[in-house]
Amino acid sequence: MIVNDDFLKKIRSAFDLNIYEAKIWAALLSKGVASAGELSDISDVPRSRSYDVLESLEKRGFIIMKIGRPIKYIAVKPEEVMRRLKKEHQEVAIKSIKSLEGVEKTDAFAELNLLFKQGIENVDPMNVSGAFKGRNNIYDHVLSMLDNAQKDVVIVTSTDGIVRKVEALKSTLRKLSNKGVKIKIAAPLKTDKAKEAAKEISEFATVRDVNLNARFVLVDGKELIFMIKGDKEVHESYDSGIWVNSPFFASSLKSMFDTAWVKA
Repeated sequence: MIVNDDFLKKIRSAFDLNIYEAKIWAALLSKGVASAGELSDISDVPRSRSYDVLESLEKRGFIIMKIGRPIKYIAVKPEEVMRRLKKEHQEVAIKSIKSLEGVEKTDAFAELNLLFKQGIENVDPMNVSGAFKGRNNIYDHVLSMLDNAQKDVVIVTSTDGIVRKVEALKSTLRKLSNKGVKIKIAAPLKTDKAKEAAKEISEFATVRDVNLNARFVLVDGKELIFMIKGDKEVHESYDSGIWVNSPFFASSLKSMFDTAWVKA
């Protein structure tokens, strides 16, 4: 059997298999039913290893051992393998979440929060800042900021940015609006997608078609994250954001935004 190396790499990565498992499984899929010896010959896996590999694949639900003599193996449909793996990962994730929720209720976790509170009170506000690289990391921190919002949220973004933010933040912004948090979004609505996104989010946020040539999220006039480049200038993997928790700086930016908002 001639199998492309790139194909084997993809199988190994997607299904968490070693090279021998990937070769044996691919060989069995191509045959449907085969013995260990046949699969060893087809896949170029040493016969001494093929039995261990087949046992491993059988335990994981990739193959089935056929009843009878000689012993042969049957390939499981890839869709069924995927269904089993997703269920397995889901069960593991649920257990992990429950375990973490249990940690939150412990005295040790309460002490961690106390240590943080005591420590942060002694930190110079100039040091309460950080940098994030990669759009996913930036959005994760934006969501964390939004979770703590009490009064208002200001989002200034680009034409493409409003589409992304509606997709990533809509659920959280709706919850904030229901809590009475005022939300303002400024973006140049130059495309149909941007206009549709603005319309979609307008039920719980005030959106205006204005180009401030900036990208930032400001929470309660004291905490913000701003991107240092336009999204057309940088790939999402290299997008960079600077987070600052400084009421002085944030309130100054908020004042400038309010002036531009009124004039828009």
